[in-house]
Amino acid sequence: MTTAATTPRSRPDAAARPRTRALLAAAALAGPVFFASSVCQALTRPGFDIRIHPLSQLATGDLGWIQQLTFVLAGLGGLALALAHRRLVVDGAGARLAPILLGVFGAGFVLAGLFTMDPQHGFPAGAPAGAVEMSWHAIVHTAAAAASFLALAGACTALLVRSIRRRQVGASIGNGLVALALLAPTSPSGASIQIAVTGLIAFTWITVTALRLRRRA
Repeated sequence: MTTAATTPRSRPDAAARPRTRALLAAAALAGPVFFASSVCQALTRPGFDIRIHPLSQLATGDLGWIQQLTFVLAGLGGLALALAHRRLVVDGAGARLAPILLGVFGAGFVLAGLFTMDPQHGFPAGAPAGAVEMSWHAIVHTAAAAASFLALAGACTALLVRSIRRRQVGASIGNGLVALALLAPTSPSGASIQIAVTGLIAFTWITVTALRLRRRA
C-alpha cells in the first residue's frame, strides 16, 4: 500500500534528474516565501489592518512591488510543482488532471501579482477612506486569484479520488479538508481574514506536497 496521495511511479530516471529536484525545491519554498513576506509587511507597513485589508492590498503604494513580487514567486512555485508532479506521477487517478490544475493555480497567482487591487479603505496612506469602484486591473487581479484557488481545490479533489482508491486514509482526509477550505463561501464581515487563512492553507499544502514528492523521489 502506498502512503501518500502523490506517491509516484516515475518515468525512467525522472526522479534522479537534478531539474526535477530543483523544481520541487522551488515549489517547497513557495509557502515560506509567501508567509514570511506577507506577515512581515502586514506587521510593519503603516495603516495596514488585516481585519479590513486583504493581503492583496499590500501590493499597492510605494512598497507594493514587494507583495507583487511575492505573488509572482509564489505562483512560480505552484508552476514548478505542476511540472514536477507531471514528471513523477504518471499513472492512476489525477495523474493528468492534477498537474493541469496546479498549473492554473500557479499561473493565476502570477497574474494576480502583475495586476493589483485599487488603493482603498485608507491604505496605503492617502487612499480613499472607503471602497472604490474597481478598476480593470483590480478586476483582473480578483478574477485571477479566485480562479487560482478554485483550480487548487480541483487539484486537491482529483488527488482525493486518487488517495481514496489507494486506501490512503491520511492523504484522503488532508486533501478533502483542503478542498473544502478552498471552496468555503467568503463571509463579508471577515473576508480579509478568511482570504489570508485560505492563502495559508493553500501554500502549506503546496509546500507539504512538494516535500513529500521530493522525499519519495
